[in-house]
Amino acid sequence: MTKKLVLVRHGQSEWNLANKFTGWVDVNLSDKGVEEAKEAGRKIKEAGIKFDYAHTSILKRAIKTCNFALEYSDQLFVPVEKSWRLNERHYGALQGLNKAETAEKYGDEQVHIWRRSYDTLPPELSAEEKERQAALPMFAHLPKDVIPGAENLKVTLERVLPYYFDKIAPQLLEGDTVLVAAHGNSLRALAKHLEKISDDDIMDLEIPTGQPLVYELDDELNVVKKYYL
Repeated sequence: MTKKLVLVRHGQSEWNLANKFTGWVDVNLSDKGVEEAKEAGRKIKEAGIKFDYAHTSILKRAIKTCNFALEYSDQLFVPVEKSWRLNERHYGALQGLNKAETAEKYGDEQVHIWRRSYDTLPPELSAEEKERQAALPMFAHLPKDVIPGAENLKVTLERVLPYYFDKIAPQLLEGDTVLVAAHGNSLRALAKHLEKISDDDIMDLEIPTGQPLVYELDDELNVVKKYYL
C-alpha cells in the first residue's frame, strides 16, 4: 500500500507578480494566486485524494493556499499544523528588491547563483532589519537565534528536515495521506530529500505555483511515483 504526500507551492503572490524577492516577508496572494489555489483544490477533489493531515508555514500566502486547497476539495475539516520551519527560504537583504533591477546591478549570473545555488548565501539583513523582523507578531514566539539574516537552500533544508522527520514522516508511516502547502524553496528542500537530488541538480528544479505535486511512497518512504495533477 503506497503512501501519498501532496506538495502545493502557494499560488502566485503579489510580489511574485511584481517580480520581487519575497522570503519571510508576509505578502498576500494575488487574484491569480487565489484562483490557482482554488484550482489546486478542484484538482485534488477530481483525483479523489482524501487527506488526514495538512501542514503549512506561518506566512499567509501559504496558509491561504492550504485553506483554499482544502475548501475546494471539500476537506476544510482536516487538521492543519503551521510551522516556521516550512517558511520560504529567507532572501536576506534581497527581500523586497525587484529581481530584474537586482540582475542589472549585480549581473544575471550572480543573481542566478543567489537564487539557485545550494550553498551560496545572499547578502544578509542588517542587524536592525533583523531585529525589526524578529519583533513581528508572527515571529515573536520564536527564539531569536532561529531567525535567520539570510538563507541558502542548504540552510533551508536543515530547518525543513527536522519538521519532516518529526511531524510528516510519522503520519505517512501510519498510512495517512498528507498535504503540505508551502513555498518554492521549502518544497524544493523536501523534494531534494525525497528524490535524493544532488546539490548540483537541485539548481534546475522548479516547482510551479498552485500545481499539486503527488509523491507515492513505499513503506520506507522511498519515492515510487511522482506526478502533477
